[in-house]
Amino acid sequence: MTDPVELQRLVTNRPVVLVVLRGWPGYQCPICTRQVHDFATDAAEFSAQNAQVLMVYPGPAEQLKAHAQEFLQNKQWPKDFLFVIDPDYAFTQALGLRWDAKNETAYPSTFIIDQQKKVRFAHVSYGHGGRVSATDALKALRDLKPKQ
Repeated sequence: MTDPVELQRLVTNRPVVLVVLRGWPGYQCPICTRQVHDFATDAAEFSAQNAQVLMVYPGPAEQLKAHAQEFLQNKQWPKDFLFVIDPDYAFTQALGLRWDAKNETAYPSTFIIDQQKKVRFAHVSYGHGGRVSATDALKALRDLKPKQ
């Protein structure tokens, strides 16, 4: 896990692929696990596209750090990916992504933010599925680059 991260600072250097996971709804989300594995498999390609991948793991503050560490186990976490926790949903609420229902945390979402701090790609899933694949995120990153 990473120390506190300032999104504004991250995007000044390169595009950021921001993935908001469901986090801790009372169990480890298997769909989040699949999505993280998919992104981790393509870590070298995200690096080649000069993109910073930032994943946010929201949940109730009590034991969130321990749940996040459990989530990261056996994931072969790429060294260039950042993983942060969002205790008590401060970040997800600020973005309007709080899924405020029993046994829910945040709407799974993926954004690509360019160096001008402009959201160039956004996908919010209002259900458990509908996650953005690494392939789709990489295509959106490639589409940011000017055509030669």
